Amino acid sequence: MTTLLLTLHVLVCIALIAIVLLQGGKGAEMGVSLGSGSSQTVFGATGGQSFMSKLTTGAAIIFMLTSLTLAYFYGQPGSTSVMPATVAPQTAPAPEALVQPPAAPVEQPSESAAPAPEKK
Repeated sequence: MTTLLLTLHVLVCIALIAIVLLQGGKGAEMGVSLGSGSSQTVFGATGGQSFMSKLTTGAAIIFMLTSLTLAYFYGQPGSTSVMPATVAPQTAPAPEALVQPPAAPVEQPSESAAPAPEKK
């Protein structure tokens, strides 16, 4: 049951994202209407709902219902969780392991001690 509900929830999520992205913004008419004398379209009634608006409302209702149902099912005692019931305490490494012995200094040849070129 929960697998079917979870699958439906994911599909509704993807559909809701697609539906919202396909809709035109409400601010699209604002720039045109401010100078044209028809300011009632900006602040007045929006008219009838479009098909995309009704589809968005339906998808949002299904999304909320599946969210609430999934929260109810997974909130029940005895339901499985991805989190472990107890967490084992981590032990700190020994202080000797943290201290590294100093590295031996590497002698680099100096420029004044360069070998002289051979004479023939």
